[in-house]
Amino acid sequence: MKMLMSGLVGGLLVSVAAFGSAQAQSPMGAEARLKEKNITLPPESEPAANYVNWVRVGNLLFMAGNTPGAQWMPKGKVGRDLTVEQGYQAARQAGVIMLSKVRAAAGSLDRVKRLVKVLGMVNSADGFGDQPKVINGFSDLMVEVFGESIGKHARSAVGMAGLPGNAPVEVEMILEVE
Repeated sequence: MKMLMSGLVGGLLVSVAAFGSAQAQSPMGAEARLKEKNITLPPESEPAANYVNWVRVGNLLFMAGNTPGAQWMPKGKVGRDLTVEQGYQAARQAGVIMLSKVRAAAGSLDRVKRLVKVLGMVNSADGFGDQPKVINGFSDLMVEVFGESIGKHARSAVGMAGLPGNAPVEVEMILEVE
């Protein structure tokens, strides 16, 4: 029995040491990744109408929809006025704007525990069906910034007949924060 207890205690100590070592080698945080990738976030912008940029309920942060911004060009329908690649870049820019608002809401991107759900809306030409490829611009950015374990999310990518300001994309999301 004494030998069994000694083995259990020894195994527990090895497990604790391994856990401590894993914590010491924790992956780079989102704020450090932004710097490493030379991604500069704009200042948080004010809502364009009668709404707020975000609402926090418990540990969930609900982000209002974001376009790539009024200055983004070209505008219009993906599959007619824009290529899939241009739509991808517009979705990525919407993500950069969203990240500035998440930082303002949470205090730091390092407080994000998990991206939960993303809804990507694409201003689509008739017959266009590559909405997921366009919204990958947003999703790829989130994984770059947060890493796979935090940044990979559930997602819907849908086509729309039109979006505010004739923007090519609009994206909203739900996150879990500390």
